[in-house]
Amino acid sequence: MTFSTRLKEEITEYNSDLIAKRAELSAIIRYDAKIEKNKITITSENAKIARRIYTYLKEIFGINIKIIIRNQKKLRIKQIYILEIKEKVNYILESLVIYENGKKIKANENYYEAYEEKIAYLKGTFLTTGSINDPTNSGYHLEFVFLTKNDALFIKNILKSLKIDAKVLKRGNRYMTYIKSAEVISDIIKMFNAVNSLFYFEDIRIYRDHKNMVNRLNNCEIANQEKTTQTGMKQASDIEYLKKNDLFDLLDEHTKIVLEYRYKYPESSYLELAEIISLETDYKIGKSGINHHFIKMKKLIEQSKK
Repeated sequence: MTFSTRLKEEITEYNSDLIAKRAELSAIIRYDAKIEKNKITITSENAKIARRIYTYLKEIFGINIKIIIRNQKKLRIKQIYILEIKEKVNYILESLVIYENGKKIKANENYYEAYEEKIAYLKGTFLTTGSINDPTNSGYHLEFVFLTKNDALFIKNILKSLKIDAKVLKRGNRYMTYIKSAEVISDIIKMFNAVNSLFYFEDIRIYRDHKNMVNRLNNCEIANQEKTTQTGMKQASDIEYLKKNDLFDLLDEHTKIVLEYRYKYPESSYLELAEIISLETDYKIGKSGINHHFIKMKKLIEQSKK
């Protein structure tokens, strides 16, 4: 079972009040139902979602609903649940603000002003058109897919009214309203009251953030080591230059000690070099002292080349 399916099934486990049920049904029928003159057909691959739709329709409108179960064979056999509504069709469509005077109307965000209604409408939209990547397998991504741009923009505006930024993109002959921010996706899961899914998502998010931080630190460490090695090899080359041109003996004894140890340990950092010198000689020195001696070497080389 995918993370998307688990989240949808968890959403179906929580009941709503009558107003929220209407908002959720409005989204489900608008975006997922086949609407004919005297019939509404809703198809779902998920038994729990189909049961939720059936229960809400029965409770709100008191109608008889025909249920058809079919086996679909593709890569594997799975059941398809078809709900057929032939009673009070126009009344249902107008009651859910999908039709007016027998014609389909655009979704009106002013109809869903209450916070709970907006969340319920988003739940219905997600149950039928939404999906979310499993955070363990790929990047963070939540999307709603629609047949029209107006529907995609409407959901974008609903999200915006909840202070959530989403983007709209055309993909093939459909339109997608999507979010890629892990923090925002987490907020939406929380809005859906899907506690188990939220904990799972947050656990993976914390793990990935920690892993990314470790990787960044490792990359920095590797980069620093490469820089240290390059610096050490360049300084070893400069020491060879001093000796080849009889300049080495112009330096003081402490600087000579530092340069000799640098030549011996070209891949060591300044701190490591200071520790080695302090342990193996009578000259106690720190990182800044090492740097001071290399400045002397650099100045001598520059003077020799004038």
